[in-house]
Amino acid sequence: MAWKTLDEMELAGKVVLTRVDINVPVKDGQVTDDTRIQRILPTINDILAVGGKPVLLAHFGRPKGERVPEMSLSVVRPALEAALGRSVKFAEDCIGGPAKQAVAALGDGEVLLLENTRYHAAETKNDPAFAAALAALGEVYCNDAFSAAHRAHGSTEGVARLLPSCAGRLMQAELSALEAALGQPERPVVAVVGGAKVSTKLDLLGNLVGKVDHLVIGGGMANTFLAAQGIDVGKSLAEHDMAGTAREILVKAKEAGCEVILPTDVVVAREFAAGAENETVAADACPTDAMILDAGPDSVAKIADTLANAKTLIWNGPLGAFEIEPFDAATNAAAAMAAELSADGKLVSVAGGGDTVAALNKANAADRFTYISTAGGAFLEWMEGKTLPGVAALEG
Repeated sequence: MAWKTLDEMELAGKVVLTRVDINVPVKDGQVTDDTRIQRILPTINDILAVGGKPVLLAHFGRPKGERVPEMSLSVVRPALEAALGRSVKFAEDCIGGPAKQAVAALGDGEVLLLENTRYHAAETKNDPAFAAALAALGEVYCNDAFSAAHRAHGSTEGVARLLPSCAGRLMQAELSALEAALGQPERPVVAVVGGAKVSTKLDLLGNLVGKVDHLVIGGGMANTFLAAQGIDVGKSLAEHDMAGTAREILVKAKEAGCEVILPTDVVVAREFAAGAENETVAADACPTDAMILDAGPDSVAKIADTLANAKTLIWNGPLGAFEIEPFDAATNAAAAMAAELSADGKLVSVAGGGDTVAALNKANAADRFTYISTAGGAFLEWMEGKTLPGVAALEG
């Protein structure tokens, strides 16, 4: 790895500007899910343990360069204090007088949270003067926000080039897991890619067919691929205008020696509703007045067999309409199989993306995967083979 970790930095007595992602859901002034806060605790605690002074940089919502009161990071402070088990100081700006004074007053063993970086339009523009104003506050920069690493912003990329920089524990874990899955993976490698639209995952599919041995396509995306092969998918969600692109991906996969696994049997229904009357038919036998809402048991058996012979799994997206029973069956079954193999040490499994995490949690499988990424866009862009500015800046 070309980037440094906290262990390689001299932190004692130093102000460590620490970019975190605590863009957490809030309702009625209360944090409703503190997962992202929990994931940054190892970094903050490790900085404190060696006598460093963590000063947290973060964004919250999309205030678009304006001071929007309901997007103040002060709302996150109580949940952060509860998770850390210590008080957290707060500065009403992330640069200038308020920030400088708060940093100067920071004592040993104290944590400081600076106000929303996106209150400044210069943050998202990666303005050099803004990055310099941030850098002036600290002596070391630590990026622990992999989920924001695909953005070339002042607090994710600009400041990293102005101070001695390293990856925090969460960033380190994310990068190590992704390197194991796509960089130097043990083979065979299987990718499961699901979701509604092929159009949103074109770059992903194009990159994966050249890197993995088996590509499982599920969800509405699978319908597009079936339709592209001349199969009538009835009233199913499908992007018929993407047929040519789907066929190109299949050709590219064949040339690369990547097996594309599409459903051979499907679960169909006339309505998209919980407990809707449904039947399982061959993939090429969808009634014209029905829609495909899940992969069938034969398809799941094929996926299970592929996983059983694999060494590495990358997962992004569900295999069916997992939000509604019984159309979560294929996702649940495949996830349970992957979780069991991972728990037994037979499979390295890495998953990421909002719908993916929700689906794996629903299947009670997430905690047995090797690694679950907290990132959405950054995880996808890494899988697409793109350079992430926030990571590249750490590599100097």
